[in-house]
Amino acid sequence: MIVTFLGTGTSQGVPLIACNCEVCTSVDTKDKRLRSSILIESTTTTLVIDTGPDFRYQMLRENVQKLDAVVYTHEHKDHIAGLDDIRAFNYKQQQAMNVYADANVQLALRREFAYIFSDKKYPGVPLINVHPIINNAFTIGDITLKPVHVMHYKLPILGFRINDFTYITDAKTVSNTEREKIKGSKILVINALQKESHISHFTFTEAIQFAQEIGAETTYFTHISHRLGKHFVIENELPPNIRLAYDGLKVEI
Repeated sequence: MIVTFLGTGTSQGVPLIACNCEVCTSVDTKDKRLRSSILIESTTTTLVIDTGPDFRYQMLRENVQKLDAVVYTHEHKDHIAGLDDIRAFNYKQQQAMNVYADANVQLALRREFAYIFSDKKYPGVPLINVHPIINNAFTIGDITLKPVHVMHYKLPILGFRINDFTYITDAKTVSNTEREKIKGSKILVINALQKESHISHFTFTEAIQFAQEIGAETTYFTHISHRLGKHFVIENELPPNIRLAYDGLKVEI
């Protein structure tokens, strides 16, 4: 299977006006961070985890011609806002999109995209089949995902383990029980927002400590604020087995 990092950035700390910081003005493409999401492709199945506001562009950039499912980590707008753009896949594939979400995300989708769930649908609205995520592993095509429960301050969110690959965004605390689910992963992806303390995200130092405790062969940091710094600078501050992910990075799992 191949994992493509569609986006490694975040809405956290991003100014509403033009920013002249060294990251935002950098010419290094690795400093151009769209909202966090990944694409997972096996020989028969293609899915994305999260559809943020940049979803449409991410699909065009990666030339995704087929999408079997969308899986959600949590209900914040930077992770669900692009759902409307699955309508292109509805049209191309002539079928509803399978969407996997826990109860909190389902409530948010019904609130934010009420027209999708209306009994009288306007022609051309997205068509979705919602599948609940509870606690058990679930399979989409030939890809099996095991939920990992973490806390984003007081909000429970989901990470996912697929074979020896674990993907987590927006974590601040992870219980010992859930850490045991992650241990043994060969590749870990975890959020590292910034160096300064934050109420709901791992800081750079906290992410390094968590990665070292889990002990994956390789860890990638994602959900990176521009406040963390330029890619090549931060890469030089990391231990050898920890890397800073970037948009478009492909990893075999």
